[in-house]
Amino acid sequence: EVLGPAKQKEYGEMALAQMRNYGYTLEDPLLAGWLQGVGDRLGAASDKPDQAYTLFLLKDRQINAFATLGGYVAVNAGLVLAANREDEVAAVLSHEIAHVTQSHVLRAVERAQRDSVPILLAMLGAIAVAQASNSPSVNNGAMAAMATAQGLMIQRQINYTRDNESEADRIGIHTLARSGYDPSAMADFFEKLQTIIRTNQGGERERTPDYLQTHPVTLSRISESRQRAVQLKAANTFTPTDRASDNPLLPTSLRIGNALGRGDSGQFPWVRERLRVLSADTPDAAMREYERLARAGKLTDAQRYGLALSRLQGGHASPAAVELAPLLDAHPGNVWLTLALAQAEGRSGKSAAADARFEGLIDRMPGNRAVALTYAGILDERNTRAAGQRAMAVLRPLLANAANDPVFQQTFARSSEIAGDPVRAGEAYAEAAYLNGRPEQALVQLNTLKKRNDVDYYARSRIDSRIAAITPTVLELRRQGIRDEDLDRR
Repeated sequence: EVLGPAKQKEYGEMALAQMRNYGYTLEDPLLAGWLQGVGDRLGAASDKPDQAYTLFLLKDRQINAFATLGGYVAVNAGLVLAANREDEVAAVLSHEIAHVTQSHVLRAVERAQRDSVPILLAMLGAIAVAQASNSPSVNNGAMAAMATAQGLMIQRQINYTRDNESEADRIGIHTLARSGYDPSAMADFFEKLQTIIRTNQGGERERTPDYLQTHPVTLSRISESRQRAVQLKAANTFTPTDRASDNPLLPTSLRIGNALGRGDSGQFPWVRERLRVLSADTPDAAMREYERLARAGKLTDAQRYGLALSRLQGGHASPAAVELAPLLDAHPGNVWLTLALAQAEGRSGKSAAADARFEGLIDRMPGNRAVALTYAGILDERNTRAAGQRAMAVLRPLLANAANDPVFQQTFARSSEIAGDPVRAGEAYAEAAYLNGRPEQALVQLNTLKKRNDVDYYARSRIDSRIAAITPTVLELRRQGIRDEDLDRR
């Protein structure tokens, strides 16, 4: 009753746009595809499978994750790096998705509204009684009444939060199991967090992670999660011997596989190392991190991929290609390695080999966002009209579903620009600005674009439509006194 679904989605979109504006998000097509895939799998198995979930990564290496309105779920890089397997990340996500399905944010708002009036009246009554007293400690009594009321409100909110956490654990672990992940992963990750609490000694770098401040881990919480996991495994009805004969539309010989046995996607080792590189302060910092890992023991293949990627990010494409080629031989068909090697070849002057590798991926995985955006990015780096036109052709199949994708809009804008289509480029640049939390900047760009002589009827209609959609947002921000700082400096 507090907010409808459309308004919740609007608030979630605004929160994500502002985090992009301040540079908090980590925008990588490969990592985003993996995370959204895990989220979609959990969402489909949740109590609200029709709810749309948008998952995104934050660069921060502190262990944290949170859900907000509209099904938006944020995950810090540090949480993924702290996990040993995909199931543990899925356990945290299932917990956050449960916060969404149970409407905990809205319920908290409703409870605060209900509590505030009676507690405020009780506080005023206590103060009135104290003021009417002739006691010399009247002022102390009034202060005590105020402190008691405030403490009661805070305690009730803490209790409610603990109830939310318990409910999210209970529902989340069922979602985890239904989606095919190991339900024991929730207790495993809680134990890991408790170990972190014990080892932290104070300093800024060793302080208790934000996630533990909002999601306190106790022995009872761990034991309850462990007990639920055992019960779920014992009561699992989707065994290999189960038959689907209860459904007359299915053959009686059909056997249903074990839901708990699906496991993770197999991508997690590559995910963690790519995230280690992209969340590091600099490529050199990432390389030093791998040097420390190498001193502790032989690097795994995934860690060798991370080291090569850090060199590629640092501008050392040829050495990166040399390191990636034998890894791809050992893991043929691996998309993470193939894309990295194609990038390295493209940046080390081996354009033909890079294009052949990219084109093979396009044929094998048509419409794949990570493949298309990575290939288009390499083509755009060549800065030729032909390369821009090919990049536009590679990206065009994704255009219909890219309305809320700032990475796509930025890449498509650059491709259109070097391909000789300035109007399309201008539209995409404005869209990227809007999605990155700069609506006023987007509006200025669209109004400027509209004045061009080469804007045809269809493009003008699209531009007018976006101006009409963005203007109310800009006017509301101005009403609140919020202006785009970059525009104000011009």
